[in-house]
Amino acid sequence: MAVRWLCSLFGKPFDGGKRMDHGGPQQQQHHPMEQQHQPYNPQHPAMMRLYEVQKEVASLGPQVCTFSGLQNDRDYKRLERELTRLLLEVDQVDTEGKPELQGARKRAAQEVEGLLRYLEENATHPSRVAIEQLSNEARQLVDERVVAPQRAGGVAEINDELVDALQEIVLRLTQVKTEGRVPLRKARYRALTRLCAVQDVIEGRTQQQTLSLPLSGDTHEAVHCINQVMVKVSVARSQLVALLMGLSGRDSCAHLSRILTEMQVELDALDVSGNAAIRNYRKQVVEEINGLLKHLDLEGEGDDTRRYDLAQNNSIREIEAVRAHVSHLREGILRHCAMGDLGFRPKAELQGMLTHLDQVDTAKNPCIREARRRAVVEVQAVITFLDLREALARRQPGPNEHPSHRAVWLVLGSLSDLQAQVLGFDGKRVDKSYMMLEELLTKQLLALDAVDPLGDETTKVARKQAVKFAQNILNYLDMKTDEWEY
Repeated sequence: MAVRWLCSLFGKPFDGGKRMDHGGPQQQQHHPMEQQHQPYNPQHPAMMRLYEVQKEVASLGPQVCTFSGLQNDRDYKRLERELTRLLLEVDQVDTEGKPELQGARKRAAQEVEGLLRYLEENATHPSRVAIEQLSNEARQLVDERVVAPQRAGGVAEINDELVDALQEIVLRLTQVKTEGRVPLRKARYRALTRLCAVQDVIEGRTQQQTLSLPLSGDTHEAVHCINQVMVKVSVARSQLVALLMGLSGRDSCAHLSRILTEMQVELDALDVSGNAAIRNYRKQVVEEINGLLKHLDLEGEGDDTRRYDLAQNNSIREIEAVRAHVSHLREGILRHCAMGDLGFRPKAELQGMLTHLDQVDTAKNPCIREARRRAVVEVQAVITFLDLREALARRQPGPNEHPSHRAVWLVLGSLSDLQAQVLGFDGKRVDKSYMMLEELLTKQLLALDAVDPLGDETTKVARKQAVKFAQNILNYLDMKTDEWEY
């Protein structure tokens, strides 16, 4: 995103901080007559001082417009202090009562005030607060289940429940609205990368627990040394998780990187020639160390806007191209169905899109992963709509069909009609049509709940599938209207 920075203080437009775009302060157009004034003598002491202020503002501007922290951060306080100092210096410029100098000073003050306002707005924005709250929730979870137990000499409580809880927080983070603001995008991205790194470390630990390691020290003289390194790796893993989640006040990524590198050197020096089992054991330990090291380059992660401003990302472009194609096919399918024509069934094309989406490179970026997941849901929604329509058209109930089974099919027929409306829905949650669809789908769930299978196993299975189908439609409607952004 191109950000237009600060303009000249002398005879050029200033915004005074009154309007902000997604990247930072924008310029404000002045009346043409204002621009006809010739700049005041640039050698005048007041103009010289304002020019010096302009240079300092131009230096601080990019820092303000990409700052992604909170008000209690050291950089926030530094920027606020520097801008306040500049504002005071501008206020002290002696204009000698001359309109040209007064105008230049006013524009300079407006520019500084605009940056101060923008700095505060992003640091206190509700979305920034939400990002911090989710980060704290993840931090508390990891501290209680992983870091604190290991510091106390116990064993970390790593299981599927912890992995699922972290994944749920990741999903909620991807759904935080940033309004396209660079600082908010940056804050969300940094929180996500650290949490996803913790997930990788924890999942790697889960895999290690299934290995038949360590080996017995009697097997080879090098095994005792490798076993000792394994103990150090376990400690380093806990330290890494603490670092990533901001739970370590003393350690640093550079310090932990040195420790892990020393472990690699120690392992490389071992003589394990002639014993394939020991070589394999050492190799697995080295691979685990490498897995930890790859997460230690997150200090500067997020400084590159290409990582979190995904509008020009090639993977996102691929996903958007698929979504556009799905939208075109969906419109055609709904149009044919409205005319009673069930011959238009581009199911093979839709299945090909699922294959294409599966091959999209997400680069472990959680926002791209979520974008791909949502695109997959869109494709699957159209496929399930076609499958149900085909099943309803082929259905030939016999005279001995169980009444409860017939009742389930009646509900499925209603759900198919409602799904067509959901697929074509393009509104918001405040719309009456949205509330009507939600209410009608809920009624179908209640209708299924009221069906008594009377011991008929076929009806039990059919009702269970119909309930899942109705819930999927509700979830799809919810997804279409949650205003998610990259």
